[in-house]
Amino acid sequence: MRNKKNQHHIYLEGIDIMIECIASDMDGTLLNSRQEVSPANAEAIKLAQKKGIHFVVTTGRSYEEARLVLDPVGIDCTVIGLNGAEVRDEKGKLLKTSGLDPLTASQVADVFDQLGIYYEFFTNKGTYTEDYEENMDMLVNLFHTANPEVPVEEVRNYIEQRGIRRYVHNIRDTKDIFHDPSILFYKILAFNEDEQRLRQIGKHLEKDFPDIKVTSSGFRNIEINHVSAQKGIALKEYTEKHGLSMEKTMAIGDNLNDISMLERVGYPFAMGNAENEVLEICRYRTKRNDEDGVAKAIYRMLEMG
Repeated sequence: MRNKKNQHHIYLEGIDIMIECIASDMDGTLLNSRQEVSPANAEAIKLAQKKGIHFVVTTGRSYEEARLVLDPVGIDCTVIGLNGAEVRDEKGKLLKTSGLDPLTASQVADVFDQLGIYYEFFTNKGTYTEDYEENMDMLVNLFHTANPEVPVEEVRNYIEQRGIRRYVHNIRDTKDIFHDPSILFYKILAFNEDEQRLRQIGKHLEKDFPDIKVTSSGFRNIEINHVSAQKGIALKEYTEKHGLSMEKTMAIGDNLNDISMLERVGYPFAMGNAENEVLEICRYRTKRNDEDGVAKAIYRMLEMG
């Protein structure tokens, strides 16, 4: 039975609703251009939690990478990581994994090798790459895409100073990890300067491999997960487990890997810096990530700002 204490009455455009859950993406959404959760965003989240509203982070990052920015502001919540491939509760306990079949992962990698596309594997034992410098370029691209106003060198310095690559393993041949049965393949991230070519490759991959889902978290990259590893699917499972309603859930995002959750919730919010595909499907819009857009969306729902 649903816990009535975890329902908070609010009014939006004349409609009486009870918001039960808030889900937020990280890069380009919850995080500002300094890759931090702003004090305003943290305060709004904690206020919502204090009112009994569930808060969930949904991100393409790993759990460890997510905690690097959540811990400094003291946000404890469930993390749907790697686009839904791994779910951990507020204490870090592993709740669910949904990985790629190793054979599928190997075959997708073969396609990228044949086409000369850089890629890396995100696994339960960290990230594996054959080119450590290319990995840095890819990370810079990811961060810079979410925050184009920040100089590239500043982004590069941030990555080095924060130790974000502590979970990256540089190996001679990534195919070697397929011999380790303890490794779970959560996600493949591919990067190329030719974005249009990359998107076409992604479309062909989805046709050739029906058990994968191809999304993107920024310009010049595509992300390959198992078809069941999607933010929207994982969020729906979370709400069902806790007796909550997706119709009374709000989600906030900015990029293509957020679409699966934005399409499923009753209150989808697009960031002011969101991609056009995201803006088109969202009923509501908030400010940019450098303007405390998450906080403003939450306060709008709570009628406090």
